[in-house]
Amino acid sequence: MSEHRGLSYSARMPWLSQTDDGVVLRVRVSPRSSKTGVQGEYGDELKIRLQSPPVDGKANKALLKFLAEKLGTAPGCLELRSGERGRSKRILVRGLGCEDIRRKLT
Repeated sequence: MSEHRGLSYSARMPWLSQTDDGVVLRVRVSPRSSKTGVQGEYGDELKIRLQSPPVDGKANKALLKFLAEKLGTAPGCLELRSGERGRSKRILVRGLGCEDIRRKLT
């Protein structure tokens, strides 16, 4: 982990964590918003607004599509690890490092 001003990377960006499989991104989704976009940090998660309603998995599909576009990666590089039916979700991102993801989402 890189150090910056005495804090570890995970302490500065608690919504990102490196694993053996890739980077886990912790998000808090706000469906049925007026527009889709990154709102900012929300505790130890990154808050993302989605226009899509949370019906029949539409919000989850919209979230993965939005993140793939924002990160400039293929949708197949993203995997919803937990939170299928809740607002708090964990998404595995393969092929990008923590710093790349932070730069593209903030």
